[in-house]
Amino acid sequence: MTSNMSQEAVDYKRIESAILFLEENFRRQPELNEIASAIGLSEYHFQRLFKRWVGISPKRFTQYLTKEYAKTLLEKSQSILSVTYDAGLSSPGRLHDLFVQCEAVTPGEYSDRGARLQVIYGFHKTRFGDCLLAQTKRGICGLYFVQNGKKEIALKRLKKKWSAATFTESVTQTSKMIEQIFSPQSWHQSKPFHLLLHGTNFQIKVWEALLKIPQGYVLSYEDIALKVRNNRAAVRAVGNAVANNPISFLIPCHRVIRKLGIVGNYQGGRARKKALLGWEFAQNELV
Repeated sequence: MTSNMSQEAVDYKRIESAILFLEENFRRQPELNEIASAIGLSEYHFQRLFKRWVGISPKRFTQYLTKEYAKTLLEKSQSILSVTYDAGLSSPGRLHDLFVQCEAVTPGEYSDRGARLQVIYGFHKTRFGDCLLAQTKRGICGLYFVQNGKKEIALKRLKKKWSAATFTESVTQTSKMIEQIFSPQSWHQSKPFHLLLHGTNFQIKVWEALLKIPQGYVLSYEDIALKVRNNRAAVRAVGNAVANNPISFLIPCHRVIRKLGIVGNYQGGRARKKALLGWEFAQNELV
């Protein structure tokens, strides 16, 4: 990886620490100097770090992560997405319209769990921390964020999903792809990324629904249940499908939150989910 990406990974760990501090203390509305001190930086260096990482002030970023902002955004998303969903498209210029296409495995491939499939994988530092990227000749088949430094858990999830496949670790082969995925400059490329999905019919419908949520917007689990099955009672099944999303970030399960505006859990950790959402909200503001 480039030194730039390594520095972004270091920056993210500090941002994550700041988010965790704010989660515990937001009711007091701590001042900038207190947040900076909590993560071991001067106020000046914390401001510079935050501006470099996300492009806006810590105060503005924190506003994005409040429950009231999320509730407002849910209401706004309803009206915007009702039109775009009916059209079968997301909003023009959004990430997943432009560079993600997905393909499900066939019923036969589903039953043989990836037999004869060659999976290349590598661990990488990204602007949102360490992750595991896996790909095949047919497309990306796994992207998992590493939680608490436990790379073996991410690798175990990948191998469980494709239990009959052959696995080869090659950071060299996956590094170019990882930089494109996490670089906004590449999101308008003409050649889309291909995702190879392994899941039940219902899971794949949920993942395809997630792909239609534009960057900077969120939906509730109930919203997804209505889109996929036209039934709010399917919320639990939707939750399970979201939790089993095998390709984080590209299939944006972080854009699904609880109806009351609560961010909720995430396989990469709740702080990372907030970092992803806050960063995406900020990108919309900066455009």
